[in-house]
Amino acid sequence: MTTLTTEPLASLLDRLLIEADRTSSLASPAVAALSAEERARMMRSRTGYRDFYGHLKDVPLAVSRETGMLLYMLARGCAARRIVEFGTSFGISTLFLAAALRDNGGGHLITSEFEPSKIARARDHLTQGGLIDLVEIREGDALQTLAAGLPDRIDLVLLDGAKALYPDILDLVERHLRPGAFIVADNADHSPEYLARVRAPGGGYLSIPFDAEVELSMRLG
Repeated sequence: MTTLTTEPLASLLDRLLIEADRTSSLASPAVAALSAEERARMMRSRTGYRDFYGHLKDVPLAVSRETGMLLYMLARGCAARRIVEFGTSFGISTLFLAAALRDNGGGHLITSEFEPSKIARARDHLTQGGLIDLVEIREGDALQTLAAGLPDRIDLVLLDGAKALYPDILDLVERHLRPGAFIVADNADHSPEYLARVRAPGGGYLSIPFDAEVELSMRLG
């Protein structure tokens, strides 16, 4: 038995994932009106991403159940105690990560989100799941909230916020990554600069696409 498969978390995750499956980014009329090319451009833009994500404040930009299970398994497998997440949204990925910390015997998860209404929902979900004590939610621009106060040793990082900022967030956390630390980047195909960096020979990482949406990287010693 794990925290994932017992109450109160098991039924909560089931409900949240079903709700997320019923909702997509196209639920926002403003985003639905954009062409696929324009959506991709805004997601990759270092100036336009706030407008794009501002239209999605009521949308749970959630990881899939499979990605959530990957996060849980990686965190358990590397005995993670210190985790950093970029992009909390409604806290679904946060629940998977915090569950791993609980089953590892404890730890600390720092997560960052700039939309206050999403923070309120995430906090409520973490409270319902009995995991809020393991999580510190930092409100605001992650370039500021993650610029200081990080643990000396980070075991796992999830990148699931504005794709254009993936290289910048990596800059903030990189010196804290222990050898063997994992980085999971969701929708990394929208951040070609990030992919080029973690895939570069001699760049300090081993990196492979986990599926069509996720890039899995490991920090080398």
